[in-house]
Amino acid sequence: MRRSVFSAARDVTGWARAAVGVDQAHEALGHRTFEADGAVFIRNPALPDIHVANYCRSVTAATPDAVDRLLARADREFRDCPHRCFEVDPDTPPAFEERLVREGYDAREFVLMVLEGELRGRAKPIDLELTASEAGWAAADRLKRLDWAEARQKAGLAPLPRVGDRLALASRLKTPPDRKWLARVDGAARGMSSVWQVNGLGQVEDVFVEPAYRHRGIATALIHHCVADCRGQGAGAVVIVADASDTPKHMYAAMGFRPVATKRRYVRYPRAHS
Repeated sequence: MRRSVFSAARDVTGWARAAVGVDQAHEALGHRTFEADGAVFIRNPALPDIHVANYCRSVTAATPDAVDRLLARADREFRDCPHRCFEVDPDTPPAFEERLVREGYDAREFVLMVLEGELRGRAKPIDLELTASEAGWAAADRLKRLDWAEARQKAGLAPLPRVGDRLALASRLKTPPDRKWLARVDGAARGMSSVWQVNGLGQVEDVFVEPAYRHRGIATALIHHCVADCRGQGAGAVVIVADASDTPKHMYAAMGFRPVATKRRYVRYPRAHS
């Protein structure tokens, strides 16, 4: 498996585990969570085709029999989902990840980054608004659909309009405690990001700017504001997660975030989806 230049070793330091923990907690917001057969299951039947609403993580299954039991349980629990999805973190048994590779799962790698001190650089003044009304959420939904359209085009996927709608719903389900901020330019929401904090650690997530409005400092302003927001509510260090194959991780590094761990999301489609 090709490793990106940002990939950490199998980092099991305190910062790595803390970053993994807050990210896992954020992904679980709005969904049912339970532990069974050597993994934690995240489940939401209302969002059957959303990977991060229906998947397994924190896997401990390490023997062939234990892995068989976990995969069988996943088939039962996610029988209404077109996919099977597992997240692998630095503590996942290598034998389990090897099994996923052998069974033809596709992997996507993410870098977990932490900001301990102050952000570097300055943010340009931009009109920012906390999403608190149906009009605000409608604007956030539009941006989420644009985000999905761009992501699926990069991945070479079919349009799948229901996925964009359900991703927007999944984002709504996280609030509260998640807080969605919108950046308004030319009279409309052109960028967004979310923020929350738990156990003294903050997380900035879901950073997106409409393509025609990029390179104007909107993402930088959103990140600065979200960091200040969660620190104003008791957070110290702040986590952000980046796609290891995409460019935003370089911007985050320039702002002061440093990579502390990686995770991989393995996905397979046992049956066709629409």
